[in-house]
Amino acid sequence: MHRSLYILLVLTAVNLLSCFSSGTTAVLWTDQSEFALYADYFNASQDQYKIEVQYFDFPGQKLTGNGTGQRGPDIVAGSWLKSASTRVLFRTLDRHVRNNSLQRNAFYPRLLDMGNIDGRQYLLPVSFNAPVVIFNRDNQEYLSNPFTIGLDEMQALGANHNARTNGIYTRMGFSPGWDTNFLFTMAVLFGAAFSEGAPSGNGVMLTWDYAALEKAMQYAYEWTHEANTSIQAVEDFTFRYLYDSPAQLVISGRILFTFMNSDRFFIMTHNNLGFRWIAEQETIPITEQSVYLGLTRKGNGRRARRAAEAFLHWFYSIDTQRSILEKNHQTRMSETSFGISGGFSALRTVTEQVFPQFYPDLLGHMPPHDFLYPANILPGNWMAMKEQVILPYLGDRARQDEGIPSLERRLADWQRVN
Repeated sequence: MHRSLYILLVLTAVNLLSCFSSGTTAVLWTDQSEFALYADYFNASQDQYKIEVQYFDFPGQKLTGNGTGQRGPDIVAGSWLKSASTRVLFRTLDRHVRNNSLQRNAFYPRLLDMGNIDGRQYLLPVSFNAPVVIFNRDNQEYLSNPFTIGLDEMQALGANHNARTNGIYTRMGFSPGWDTNFLFTMAVLFGAAFSEGAPSGNGVMLTWDYAALEKAMQYAYEWTHEANTSIQAVEDFTFRYLYDSPAQLVISGRILFTFMNSDRFFIMTHNNLGFRWIAEQETIPITEQSVYLGLTRKGNGRRARRAAEAFLHWFYSIDTQRSILEKNHQTRMSETSFGISGGFSALRTVTEQVFPQFYPDLLGHMPPHDFLYPANILPGNWMAMKEQVILPYLGDRARQDEGIPSLERRLADWQRVN
């Protein structure tokens, strides 16, 4: 059965079950379709509480605008819940993370800290992903580290892989300009530190380290010219050869490296592919879409609150998440959705001890937990801003070191029409 149809049927079943149940029901808003399955598993596991799931593309934004008196959620699970306008709508979870069944040290500490406001825990992390560099396993002997790879090493190995015939590249190790998401990851590794800020004069709620961003883009520009001759040489190679999937080009040896996020890599048929976490100075950047869960301040009364709290403790159980991973593999959901809610579990024991049982490529390649750094808190409209303004700017800047409109100007122009 197609995944989207299956999710729709589960959502329908969950909602019908809650409507006809005489038990206590809590409403869960989410942008993560997997939570329809988790609610279904929870409802089937006991007969005291029920969870009703409602899907929204941006539940955090809907939550901030839910002042019409319509029935709101008791639980919200999704991305982009940490912005200033959203996080104040959740109630503290301090007494829950002190409970014997749910303790602070069960989580990756930096992920947990991102849901902490003024010393109180309002959001709990659910899942996360990190970028990986992919290569043909036949070439892993050339890599210096079994866990991570840095930008300098990628550049050097890529240049060594290059081959030309009559002055034209027939192999090219890697070009940072092939993927604007790679350029963004470079900027993060250089310390660009994109973050939600107070509205500026042009209305843009975004801050960053100008010098770090400039340094990253200059590095990308020089990488292209020093390792791959010129922008024109890269574009000629791209036109001739990059019509196959990047993974296939890595397998064939046409390119040495490609780049993607972990959630995409671990649902692929890997064949002869290996990976390393991209890192600089013992820092592996966690992607911005990390999923968090919170219990709302208003909710739907005491009975719904009890149901929400029961679901919270059920979900953040090692046994529950192991069972979810088992069911994902039994139903082949693992072929379209990675891990827990599309990523690694925020529970360290689950990711470090349980995940390798289902994803054998992780054996001996788990990311060092103290290297993992989450993204800063970002504006609620971050993804639109990133896709429409920041990534195109980075692509232009990597090709041309001067004479293009600044990021500030582009953001201001974009803000005026959005």
